[in-house]
Amino acid sequence: MKPIPVSFHIGPLVIHTYGIGLAITFWFAYRYFDRRLRARGYATEWLTGVFVWVVVASIVGARAMHVLANLSYYSANPGQILDVWHGGLSSFGGLLLGVPTGLVLAHRRYPQLRLMTALDVVAPVLVAAWGLGRLLGPQLMVAGGGAPTRAWYGMYYAGEVGRRVPVPIIQAIDCFVIYGVLLLLEHRLARRPTGFVLWAAASLWGLARFFEEHFFLGLAAQVGSTQSESSIGPLLVQAAGLAMFGGGLVMMGWLWRRRPPEEPLSDATSEETGEGSPTQPAVVG
Repeated sequence: MKPIPVSFHIGPLVIHTYGIGLAITFWFAYRYFDRRLRARGYATEWLTGVFVWVVVASIVGARAMHVLANLSYYSANPGQILDVWHGGLSSFGGLLLGVPTGLVLAHRRYPQLRLMTALDVVAPVLVAAWGLGRLLGPQLMVAGGGAPTRAWYGMYYAGEVGRRVPVPIIQAIDCFVIYGVLLLLEHRLARRPTGFVLWAAASLWGLARFFEEHFFLGLAAQVGSTQSESSIGPLLVQAAGLAMFGGGLVMMGWLWRRRPPEEPLSDATSEETGEGSPTQPAVVG
């Protein structure tokens, strides 16, 4: 069985399927976030300009974090630092730079949307987009598989010898399950405190990242997604995942305990009135 093609030609132009997958994923995230904002009564004319900068910041942050986590490899191969079409984008790096960029710009261009409300609205969008991105990104890139395996579910990936654990598919399933849990929380906990969905997403996603990194992304003798057995990247990702899991649980408990009995619905119905302020009840999706 041959690996999934990672590129094709249109005349002299080389098209990388990895890049096409990421473009589709960003488009999906933009459209879905726009829909959720509109469903809650917010204006969205400001979103396009902000989203362009979020895309740029996410890619830069994701690549920078990946390079730092595998510094020994890229120190010996500096010419590959910018080769993003071969894969190598860190989830944590994308979040660390992309999310703050989006929040700062959104506050400047549309201050009616409060910080924690925006994060609650965007959390399911990020998780769903991450699931789609796993299928349309790493699944279609060079060396996109995990540890070598002889199991029936193993797949062949370009740039890797033998069958590999299909980690992108596993990660996509994890994300879609988390996405379903978040929507369930939005439906069932109508009087949840603002920020609860955000921290639930962070906690569940962090736990999933830890298990994915620990069990599925390793080489034959080592766990973790790495290009060299001396890399500390796997341990950093696992530690970050556990930190997100624990921190998310703490914040969920803290928000729930301090929630006043009379607190209104969290999805923007309690926002201040004015131009562009929400006028409709919360609608999930």
